[in-house]
Amino acid sequence: MTKIYPNAAAALEGLLFDGMTISAGGFGLCGVPERLIDAIVASGVGGLTVASNNAGIDGEGLGKLLRTRQIRKMISSYVGENKEFERQYLAGELEVEFCPQGTLAERMRAGGAGIPGFYTRTGVGTLVAEGKESKEFDGETYVLERGIRSDLAIIKGWKADESGNLVFRKTARNFNHPAATSGKVCVAEVEEIVPVGSIDPDHIHLPSIYVKRLVLGAPYDKKIEFRTTRARETA
Repeated sequence: MTKIYPNAAAALEGLLFDGMTISAGGFGLCGVPERLIDAIVASGVGGLTVASNNAGIDGEGLGKLLRTRQIRKMISSYVGENKEFERQYLAGELEVEFCPQGTLAERMRAGGAGIPGFYTRTGVGTLVAEGKESKEFDGETYVLERGIRSDLAIIKGWKADESGNLVFRKTARNFNHPAATSGKVCVAEVEEIVPVGSIDPDHIHLPSIYVKRLVLGAPYDKKIEFRTTRARETA
């Protein structure tokens, strides 16, 4: 059976339902599964819990799902560049579980490795630790964090072979790998699909066993979160 689907909507067919939890790769607008997000928007599925480092920016990335009010809860680390996220949170329209960035990555990785929880010093003595179990190890206090196991993982890769072995490009590796492993089903979109054997095994970042469905998303418009310019200097 082929893992390759003709488009993002087809790749997500039968996987989406109201109230589900989704792990999403990406960091800002880098390594974001744009085609899959657009297909989720078009599906109309709602009440979503989304675990992702952030929610993109207004109208881009996961910001599209915020705009359509399809997300009920965000499990995130950094949300400072999305005004709609801020507005919904302050208005009580969006539930937010803030999580330190490294802890969030480890929660996804742990969930994918079958580890239900782990102890970390990060967040001890802060609001992050409120309501969580703590324990002392070697005279230091640690807080218990739960692994994240989602119904679906959506990720963006640079290159894949036809069996689903993936390569991420530079900083686009970010949260894509831990997000992929944390999902019961992982759907990946990539910029290029090549024949099996074309990728050096030592260069594979995510083995095909994690990728259940694959879609070619190219061409992409490389977006910049904040474009800054300065006036040209004159002699």
